[in-house]
Parts: sequence; structure tokens; C-alpha cells
Amino acid sequence: MSKVEFTVVNGGNIVTPRGFTAGGLHCGLKNTDRNDIGAIRCEVEATAAAVYTTNVFQAAPLKVTRESLADGRLQAVVVNSGNANACTGQQGEQDAYAMRAAAARELGVAESNVAVASTGVIGEHLKMDRVFAGISSLPDHVNGAGDGAEQFTQAILTTDLVKKEACVAVEVDGVTVHIAGAAKGSGMIHPNMATMLAFMTCDAAIGQAALHQLLKQATDTSFNMITVDGDTSTNDMLIAMASGLAGNRELHAGHPDWEAFAEAFTYICRELAKAIARDGEGATKLVEVSVSGAVSDASAQAIAKTVIGSSLVKSAVFGADANWGRIIAAVGRAGEPVNPDTVDIRLGDIIVLSQSSPVAFDEAEALSYLQGDTVQIIVDLHHGNGTATAWGCDLTYDYVRINAAYRT
Repeated sequence: MSKVEFTVVNGGNIVTPRGFTAGGLHCGLKNTDRNDIGAIRCEVEATAAAVYTTNVFQAAPLKVTRESLADGRLQAVVVNSGNANACTGQQGEQDAYAMRAAAARELGVAESNVAVASTGVIGEHLKMDRVFAGISSLPDHVNGAGDGAEQFTQAILTTDLVKKEACVAVEVDGVTVHIAGAAKGSGMIHPNMATMLAFMTCDAAIGQAALHQLLKQATDTSFNMITVDGDTSTNDMLIAMASGLAGNRELHAGHPDWEAFAEAFTYICRELAKAIARDGEGATKLVEVSVSGAVSDASAQAIAKTVIGSSLVKSAVFGADANWGRIIAAVGRAGEPVNPDTVDIRLGDIIVLSQSSPVAFDEAEALSYLQGDTVQIIVDLHHGNGTATAWGCDLTYDYVRINAAYRT
């Protein structure tokens, strides 16, 4: 098998792929002066696909976006932060459709080619006068320069402390294809899909079925493997748009460069997912749990997510306490096949359990390791060939402070 290669584009962003512009501004939905409305626009109708939250209570924008995506094509996305427009009844749906219509008019695209996304407080109606004023100003802020991407990325944030973006280049049919993404997410993160919004752009020519399948596969090993607090939002959405302007032959699973493209695409998803986990509300550490030796990849995923989601494990990591008992307890309650006599656990390179028996380790060395900003927990079950990795963060005092006063 040939080596799969792609290049990380330093400074790349969602307008790096050919055909895309973006922008954002402050229209008054937030109490601060941070941007709270933004848009991405493609100069052509783009092949598009999306995945959504599995929460039964789905916000109005998801209904509108599903409708727009029925034909697998999009040309623009309009996003607001500060208000989720979720659990807002018939009025909420009307407001989401009105956002779509206004964005289509101002951005000069067909209404059926506009996706709508919202994030923020649940159960409050949008201040539509401010939304309309913001959308009417968007054309002056949407551009193909770096500042347009920057303003959009800022417009989607809520409790996030940092923006989240990534960009890569990969060769397809001898031409350079760019894939980029921007995301928001800090709390209420526990996907199957989580309050997470993510947007991907690329300039490859790719079939809609192939893009949708790749998006689902990439999501399963990235966004669906992160957790901050075990809560799944009503608004989670990941949209991918492909302009087809790179000049390659249409990509599909049988294309000779499919593997390279798929790996590059998945890398973007993984980097955005890790950035969300690292920026968890109040977090001080990114935690990575790798499980091997499970009976299947699905079993390894379930175990990894149980460990990464354990409040006791997360608290121990925050306190830099090498309490591996919490880890093995989480492994044992995941509901997956495990041989209780064959489990190994490491904290980074420090072995704390071998064949389910304690191993003497240097407590000072473990303390020093756990005080770092990235902590790896490695679990080998010696029970099969399944592997998986999940990402999360520590549980801190600040998480409670932030969420105790979220609406105020």
C-alpha cells in the first residue's frame, strides 16, 4: 500500500479552498460585542452533506437545513450564536425559515441552497429585528480573505475560549485539493454528534453519495469520539461543502487517490474534534484515551468513551492523581466483553497496571506527567484486535461556575 500523504496548511482556513468566501459581525444577539452572526458562501452550487444531533429535541434550524439539503446541494450557510432557537415551537420554525430567506436574498443564492445553524441558549425566541439587520450587513463582510474567515470563526463561538480551524492540501489527479474546517464547541459536548457546530469546505469534485458516506465515517472516529460533560445538544450539526473547482476527476471510493483524500478529510475532522475537547468549559487539559485489544472496534469505542466520560477519571486528571482504579472501574462498567485478568493500563509511558495486577510506579513522575496540558490514558485489553481513541478534558471547578450562570 502506498504511503498516504497530505500537507497541513499553516494559516489555512475555510476560504482557502477555491470558490469560498466567509464573514461575520456583531448584530446584538450576545450581551458582549463578540461576533454573533456569520455566513459561508460558495460561488457555485456545492455538493454538500451533513450529519446532525441524535437528540430527540432538535432545534428549528436543523429542520430547515435538512430540507435545503434534500437534493445534496448548498451554496451558503448562515449561522448565529447567542441563541439556539431550540424548543421554540412554531415561531422558532418560522424564524429559521425567515433567516434562510433573508440570507438567500442578501447573498444572492437560491433559498433552497441555504443551510441555517444556531447555537446558544435553549428556549428563547430569536430577536429577529437584530438577525435581519445582521444578515443585511453580511454582504459587506463576506470575502475570500483571511479576515473574512476569521470573522466567521469568531461569529460561531459561545463559551469557547479559542477558535477552532484546520486546513490541509492533498494531491488528487495531479492537482492540489484543499480541505478546511471551522468548528465551535466547549460545553454540552457528548456526540453522537454534540453544543457543537462544524463546517467543512473543500474544492474537490466529489459525488454526493461519496461525500455523505465519508462524512459519516470520519465523524464516527472523530466528533463522535469526544466528550466534555456527557450532554448532547439539540443543535449539533456538521456540514461539508465541496465546490468541485480544483479540476480533479470526480472522487469516489474506487478513485486511485480516494485513500489519500479520505485520510486528509478525516484528519480535519479529528483536529477539530480534539480542539473542541481541549477547549472544554473550564478545562485545563486535553485527555486522550486509547483502547486496544478489544473484541471489535465498536467495543473499543464504547470502552474508550466510557473512560473519557467518567467524572471520577476526569476529576482525577484535574487533580493530577494517578488513580488508575477509576480507569479500570470505567472499563469494567462499559458493558463490553473484557477479560478481568488481562488488562494493562498506562499513563503516558508510565505502566500502572499489567495483566490486571498493580505495578509499582514513581508517584512523583506520575504527578509531573499528569500536570501537563495533555494526558494520554492507554488501555490494552489483550482480548481481541479492536482499537479506538476518544478525547475529552478534565473536570474543573470552572466547569461548574460557567454552567451555573450560563444564562446570566
